[in-house]
Amino acid sequence: MHDLVIEGGTLVDGTGAPPRRADVAIRGDRIAAVGDDVGDARERIDARDRLVTPGWVDIHTHYDGQATWDPLLAPSCWHGVTTLVMGNCGVGFAPVRKGGEQQLIELMEGVEDIPGTALAEGIEWDWESFPEYLDVLERLPHALDIGTQIAHGPVRTYVMGERGSRNEPANAEDIAQMAAIVKEALEAGALGFSTSRTIVPRAVDGEPVPGTFAAEEELFGIGRVLGELGRGLFELAPAGVMGEDLSAPEREVAWMRRLSAEIGRPVTFALTQHDVEKDQWRRVLELCDAAADDGATLRPQVASRPGTLLIGHETFHPFSFRPTYRRLEALDLPERMVRLRDPEIRRRILAEKSEDVDPRIALVIGLIENGLHKIFPLGDPPDYEPPPERSIRAIAEQEGRDPFEVLYDAMLELDGRQLLMLTLLGYSDGNLEAVREMLESPHSAFGLGDGGAHCGAICDASMTTSLLSHWARDRVRGPKLPLEWVVRKMTKETADLYGLEDRGVVSVGRKADLNVIDFDRLGLALPELVADLPAGAKRLVQRAQGYDATIVSGQVTLRDGEHTGALPGRLVRGG
Repeated sequence: MHDLVIEGGTLVDGTGAPPRRADVAIRGDRIAAVGDDVGDARERIDARDRLVTPGWVDIHTHYDGQATWDPLLAPSCWHGVTTLVMGNCGVGFAPVRKGGEQQLIELMEGVEDIPGTALAEGIEWDWESFPEYLDVLERLPHALDIGTQIAHGPVRTYVMGERGSRNEPANAEDIAQMAAIVKEALEAGALGFSTSRTIVPRAVDGEPVPGTFAAEEELFGIGRVLGELGRGLFELAPAGVMGEDLSAPEREVAWMRRLSAEIGRPVTFALTQHDVEKDQWRRVLELCDAAADDGATLRPQVASRPGTLLIGHETFHPFSFRPTYRRLEALDLPERMVRLRDPEIRRRILAEKSEDVDPRIALVIGLIENGLHKIFPLGDPPDYEPPPERSIRAIAEQEGRDPFEVLYDAMLELDGRQLLMLTLLGYSDGNLEAVREMLESPHSAFGLGDGGAHCGAICDASMTTSLLSHWARDRVRGPKLPLEWVVRKMTKETADLYGLEDRGVVSVGRKADLNVIDFDRLGLALPELVADLPAGAKRLVQRAQGYDATIVSGQVTLRDGEHTGALPGRLVRGG
């Protein structure tokens, strides 16, 4: 007798095959049968009029700290994710010398916008080496499976101390020690090595991520360990991703191509569209084509929607530092809305200038003030592909009003819960056609959701739900993508990229990680700010509807978005 049978569903199995009607039987943590009349079971899930899919495999998250205190790993668990990969972009928490913990906290806080107070309160630091960090993760219960990479930042700091954190050049001995630490981590189960080459995100003290300016000798010296062992990926946030250096992408692809060809391992990196040269991504994909001819495997990670900054009363907005508004910030949201609707208060705030602004905050204010044509009300339910005529500037021109008046009034909508998205990346054409073409590239991998990170300004762990609902069902401003293709993109393809070949497909013998989805009802709620991190720190979270059940290792972990109490998730070790 089976433990669980999911019966009557429309199976989209992750291989790219057309949807078909099939039952799925589970015994223990494995799929025991797929087809008709699979036999009796102790429990049954009625999946008529539902999709049955593999669980999503999210390869780009930053739960490195949260995984030590949060068994659910929300919000990813609410969006069908059954396996996630963290340790991306060169930041992480191991190895660490005693006394060096705060430096890694400040690095993660500055680069990934995770509150340092939460990290300091939540992490117990029961490790020094990376293998010891893995052992801690393995002992902790979770609702989904986790795997991690070893990050350049902590490795460089551990070996080189202040020289490493200040991005001074590494000598031969430094490189040999870093390579030895990475080898030890891969042998213990790390899924790869990550680094950062972009100068945009910085630690709290303003320093770039350790390793940002590493010479090829250092990158190749570490990368050769992956080739020696025949396992793991080389992951990076590349230079020029924001368009700050137009020559950077071609330089980056050149050394990544040589590295991958030499070590025989995939190199994966962030790719998006930016406004400085909006078609540069095409050239990068052409270079990936050419790299394949040399035996290199370059896998650019692409998102399912624009890269945004969320603007609102509970996040950040250009009125935050105007004197009259600052005097109201202590009020709870309903009372603040009453005051902000007062015509005299409105007049005063709109007439004032920001005061006492930190230079980094001033930069963001400048992005908003100069990007009104790229700011859109998000709405409830959210619309991540709005037409240009819905931008704040376009509405102002249509109504003959000052755009900041329009922005102010839009922020009062939904009782002050309205969010506006500043489309920083992936939206230079006012639509998602560039994103579609990047997704369709045979080289690309779906990623960049950044689950667990950017807590106060972004909420993109829900990109899995967007990929399915928007691209396979809802899109009206361009072609949709086939349902079976979308499912394969975030199951088999992401699992295979990281060598997790026991999952990502619904077939006999595979791991029983599945979603049962009411596709007609699948959708996203408006992101909201909650204070559920350690030390009462706040973060944006976003719920979904339409996931009837999420199953990990044969156990139902969530029903209708609510945790069942089951915690079958485990650490996934590479190799």
